[in-house]
Amino acid sequence: MTMTDDELKALDREVKKLKRISSEWASQLHDLVEDKLPAGYLEIPGIAQSTYDACQAWADANARLAAAQKG
Repeated sequence: MTMTDDELKALDREVKKLKRISSEWASQLHDLVEDKLPAGYLEIPGIAQSTYDACQAWADANARLAAAQKG
């Protein structure tokens, strides 16, 4: 299925949004490491999972965009 220009632009915006979200989670993970460990160790699983999920969502959308751009 070929995407229209509008659909490609929307997917590109989604990829950029998801990249921003994953960067925000990565920043939280970084802050946890820099500022809260070892006392904040219980926060590691939740922040790590959210960071992973955000990065996975970006990777999936980015792969869809790359495939759509190839035609």
